[in-house]
Amino acid sequence: MEFTGKVALVTGSSGMGLAAALRLARGGARVHLCGIDEAADDAARAASRGLAVTLHRCNVADEAEVSAWVETVMQTETGIDILVNAAGIQTYGSLDTTTIADWDRVMAVNLRGSFLTSHFVWPHMKGRGAGSIIHISSVQGHTNQYGVLGYATTKGAVHAMTRAMAVDCAKHGVRVNSISPGSIRTPLLEYGATQLAGPDGRMEDMLATFGAAHPVGRVGTVEEVAELVAYLCSDLAAFTTGADFRIDGGLTAYIGV
Repeated sequence: MEFTGKVALVTGSSGMGLAAALRLARGGARVHLCGIDEAADDAARAASRGLAVTLHRCNVADEAEVSAWVETVMQTETGIDILVNAAGIQTYGSLDTTTIADWDRVMAVNLRGSFLTSHFVWPHMKGRGAGSIIHISSVQGHTNQYGVLGYATTKGAVHAMTRAMAVDCAKHGVRVNSISPGSIRTPLLEYGATQLAGPDGRMEDMLATFGAAHPVGRVGTVEEVAELVAYLCSDLAAFTTGADFRIDGGLTAYIGV
């Protein structure tokens, strides 16, 4: 898929966000990538050297920062063609162990953040009568592990938001879809594996356990997700909107009994 002349905004400077940014840039897009972790941003600059990727610092949960980010982009661009909302955090906890602070934090990043970026990008797509918005959700929006109350709630809400946005935006030529990955090897998944492995366990062993739960027998890669992002942003998906695409190695098709 070619994106020459296209302008893309991507949130999340590591993991799936970075992979999506690199894939779009390799296809010819000019990409504006945002993050808040200095080390991740530095690694993203190194990974994108030679490509048309510009790094920005932006907290997607902060209205003023998101507005300023989009305004900064529009100082050098004439429009926005693609938005990929990949920034996200993982919290753990059940109804009795999820703190109010954790609930508010995961809602702010995973749900409010995707709304804010879409809200401020929307006028620049609507005015052109074209565009593609991709929300990175999760299979946890469909079915759940134990102890992921806050995180799963945000991902289910992202599915509903995707449908609602798609209906509202379709008459203006803007498509909105979501992607629900299973276990994808990202810094977020590695963090979760480390937490679950405990002080005496090995992260790699836990990742192998995650992979074994998928019928294909492994965890996925960020590059595989990036290819799905590219397809949904391309003209090949011109009739596709309001849908969620699972890239989960068969995880949600499997009944483990």
